[in-house]
Amino acid sequence: MHEVILSVGIDIGTSTTQLIFSRLTIENRATSYTVPRIDIVEKEVVYRSKIYFTPLKSATEIDAEAVKEIVREEYRAAGMTPGELRTGAVIITGETARKRNANEVLAALSDLAGDFVVATAGPDLESVLSARGAGADALSKREHTVIANLDVGGGTSNIALYEKGALRGTSCLDIGGRLIKVEQDRLSYIYPKIHDLARSHGISISVGEAADEKKLYAVCRLMAAQLAQALHLIQPDGDHAGLYTNAGRPLPETPRIRGVTYSGGVADCVYQPPGGDVFRYGDVGVLLGRAIREDPDLGRVERYEALETIRATVVGAGTHTTEVSGSTIRYERNKLPIKNVPILKVSEEEEASLETLKASILDQMPLYMPEGKAEQIAIAFTGEKRTGFAEIQALAAAVTESAKEVIRSRHPLIVVVENDIGKALGNALNVMLQHEKDVICIDGIKTLSGDYIDIGEPIAGGQVLPVVIKTLIFNS
Repeated sequence: MHEVILSVGIDIGTSTTQLIFSRLTIENRATSYTVPRIDIVEKEVVYRSKIYFTPLKSATEIDAEAVKEIVREEYRAAGMTPGELRTGAVIITGETARKRNANEVLAALSDLAGDFVVATAGPDLESVLSARGAGADALSKREHTVIANLDVGGGTSNIALYEKGALRGTSCLDIGGRLIKVEQDRLSYIYPKIHDLARSHGISISVGEAADEKKLYAVCRLMAAQLAQALHLIQPDGDHAGLYTNAGRPLPETPRIRGVTYSGGVADCVYQPPGGDVFRYGDVGVLLGRAIREDPDLGRVERYEALETIRATVVGAGTHTTEVSGSTIRYERNKLPIKNVPILKVSEEEEASLETLKASILDQMPLYMPEGKAEQIAIAFTGEKRTGFAEIQALAAAVTESAKEVIRSRHPLIVVVENDIGKALGNALNVMLQHEKDVICIDGIKTLSGDYIDIGEPIAGGQVLPVVIKTLIFNS
């Protein structure tokens, strides 16, 4: 099977909103006797939208209709209609994800985005999305080293740390180019944390005063120094702990970082110093980019080129469908259908022992808790070499011990395995949870970290569940 489809990526961020249209070539790479596995074998960006400032009604509310009009206009400019697009992704990121009406925005785009992947990405997940888009994960694997990607946007800096392709930690600080805004050569907005940071270092800035390039560059140097502290390149000062986002936490001190990539709106100013008016964007993003580029501590590790900068978070989405036999799965009929569930994937390496499997689930769980509470996720692993009764019981115990956040939540416990143990594992989980938690356990499905899953209502007399795996497409 060989097919060409069109895809759209819509990224609604703290500062900017943008779209990318892609042409994806998909093929079924499985043999005739195995479960279908549709892979994207070629991708081509066919249209990149203008970059818009994300429209807001207030500091806490996105202008949903204005966002919708931006999307409509860019569909027209690209010569696309919703009916032509087979797949896509809508991602709300950064401070925008914390706006009170983020879900209203997603609803407003429903007629344009159809059944696309839709996610409100908290800071941890956004760190991973942007790092993969920038190519930091692949770079660390190719160079056999430790790479951190810093996604420096308007309101936050999201950091993801990779060692030889494996995620080792995420973090997010309130550092960004639009935390100080400039209108008509005067300061129109200063984020309270940045105001306090400047004041603690003897720099006085206030709304209404003239925008002094030298003074504001000094503030940006303080922000750049905080990023160096977040990477453990220098010791943290007394201001550092307070600059993490809500429920934020530092990166682990090991492994030690050997190189960095930069993405986000400020990244272009890091890689390619712009000339002209430094306040041309109505903020200090240009100055922050310069401060990062010239920071001596950040300069002590190698700076690699990112594959994408401002468009790193998402460049489109692919999709494929397969079917799962009802004889080897367990599900709760009244909980289906369920859509756009992110996959928490345990790698084969991490699955080698039950202890490393548990550690992987526990380490990744915060990625899916943007507001400190577990959202609906699906825990995925191969389940290879665990087919005996005792082995499946031990596997079920490991899942229940490490997935307590999901078990305590209102969402069903969803487990996706490749090996044909779905029904046995699901029954074991159900018994261990004393039949007090809805359990959905499906098998025969191969997933990747970053995928999303749809599970449809039973068909064929309840023997088959239609399953759609949606894969965000990153540069590779």
